[in-house]
Amino acid sequence: MERKAKITAEKGKQDVVITREFDLPLELLFKAHVEPDIIEQWMGSKVLKLENKKYGSWQLEKRDAQGNVVFGANGVFHDFIPNKKIIRTFEMDNAPFPVQLEFLEFEKLTDDTSKLNMHMIFKSVEDRDQLLQVGMAQGMNMAHNRLQEVVSKLK
Repeated sequence: MERKAKITAEKGKQDVVITREFDLPLELLFKAHVEPDIIEQWMGSKVLKLENKKYGSWQLEKRDAQGNVVFGANGVFHDFIPNKKIIRTFEMDNAPFPVQLEFLEFEKLTDDTSKLNMHMIFKSVEDRDQLLQVGMAQGMNMAHNRLQEVVSKLK
């Protein structure tokens, strides 16, 4: 069954809540967020750095066919509990958006299904709304569809 992300962005608030159920065991869903080779497959970005620990940092970039960087992002882990939660910052390189804080919680539903709860907090309502207008929600849903597809092959 194909599952779509549920995105909640209340008017006047500076956060977004995204929930998505996956036809994946909890351990595989978590692994998809912490294993560089898996992240590269579903995100389509090169993992330059990934220190999966409290106070560790991470960095990704995507290049076009000519080798030009078209997207870069980085952040710091504030908490990291395997198969439970990741709290991190997310900052896009060379973009007009300030850093955001992300709370990712991983939940076991059954032996074969799990749920990702993401709570993203932005500096302002305007920053959040601008990101939503440029397709953040659609991009997140596409990435989660790829995650489901890529990781299903690892079962």
